[in-house]
Amino acid sequence: MRRRASLVLLALAVFCVAMAPTLRWYAFPRLAKIPPNQYQETVLEAQPATLLNYSTLKAEKVDKITIIQTLKGNVEESRRIERDAGRDVVVWDALAYITGPDGKMVSQVPERYIFDAHTQDPVNATGESVDGDPVRREGIEFKWPFLTEKRDYQYFDAQTRTSSPIHYKGTRTFRGMEVYYFEQTIPWTKVPMPKSMPVKIPPEVIAESGLTRWYTTKRMFWIEPVTGAPVNGEEIHKEELRNARALMGVDTLTVFEGHVKMREDYIESVGEMVASNRLTVLLLVSYVPWSLTFLALLLLALALWLEARSRRPAPEPAAPLTPPVSAARS
Repeated sequence: MRRRASLVLLALAVFCVAMAPTLRWYAFPRLAKIPPNQYQETVLEAQPATLLNYSTLKAEKVDKITIIQTLKGNVEESRRIERDAGRDVVVWDALAYITGPDGKMVSQVPERYIFDAHTQDPVNATGESVDGDPVRREGIEFKWPFLTEKRDYQYFDAQTRTSSPIHYKGTRTFRGMEVYYFEQTIPWTKVPMPKSMPVKIPPEVIAESGLTRWYTTKRMFWIEPVTGAPVNGEEIHKEELRNARALMGVDTLTVFEGHVKMREDYIESVGEMVASNRLTVLLLVSYVPWSLTFLALLLLALALWLEARSRRPAPEPAAPLTPPVSAARS
């Protein structure tokens, strides 16, 4: 009976040993993915900021600029692209909507970002665009991969339509959470005019006048490494119109300048969401595999103990006690 029980325990130990690496190295890469229907909204603000007043054609100090960043999963497009790509694909229709202190639109830039649901690698497919212009992304945007590494990544910049390294700058603590800090600096670069602006300037007028738009930014992200999700993001951002004398009377005009930060309530809501997702990922990559490993060791030890007891020889029966023989009476 003990030998049969030890064999059962040994079989369970082998099963646990096999399941631990299977969960980590086989199940996790297939189960951890971004859902195709995800919707997320983030509000960022620059307080104070410099903004071009298009009615006076002068740069003015304002109390606040607001940027509403939305990411909306396009399930129909995801399924269409998956049929050709042969893998799980997420399509995000993103919009950066910028308003001035009066709440009126300053500019808006739509994007379509297509990427692998598991690895976050870009999937170059028809429809990938920024502000209606086709692009071909290299590197990540908006989100880092699950189990982010301590290294530099290629990060796509929507303004320049190019990718460049975003540098790992060390591990920090943000709101009690261990995060990886990344920085990217885009030097002054000539970029396209937004298609949606408060004042519509015909493209042919821009071409004839020689008016150009230039942009630079320092981009900062605090990334929770297990989920790869940003828990905070900031930009020190500046835009200028150059060669503007023919249209605006001066050579250079500041269009926008400010330190853009996530609004406090959105930092809190993002932190709560990331903490929940972090637990789910850790269950697959750490908690359950290690628990199975310890359980396997415990079952193996118990099986060996029962086997050893079953092999122990039974004790020999004790010899019966005989009463002492008394001396015969004389």
